[in-house]
Amino acid sequence: MILQAREVKKLYYSIGEISQKTGLKQYVLRYWETEFSHIKPSKNRAGNRIYKESDYDNIRELKDLLHNKKFTIKGAKQYLKDREAKASSSSSADSNTLKLIDTLDIKTLKNIQKSLNDLLSILERQSK
Repeated sequence: MILQAREVKKLYYSIGEISQKTGLKQYVLRYWETEFSHIKPSKNRAGNRIYKESDYDNIRELKDLLHNKKFTIKGAKQYLKDREAKASSSSSADSNTLKLIDTLDIKTLKNIQKSLNDLLSILERQSK
């Protein structure tokens, strides 16, 4: 039997682990914490930063924006702010749409129920 190595998903990562996984220097990670509100690692009892998987995902996204897509810090902030605003407005629109769909569904279901009851009555009369 051949055992394959699997990457173990951890609940928390140290700044050194995040640095190694992303290829970013620790001082860059600390700087990004001051610039981007969605990177907020907790600290353990010893005062060391502990990053969750969501922090790691946010850091990878930032690295992509800043290093690969060549955004400036200001541009990346604006991009993330716009995306959050768009997501927020679309979620409220989605909520209103769902309410409308629920209302329409109830009316449609009542119409279907009435039609089925009518058909049932017709079938019962024919079978007598």
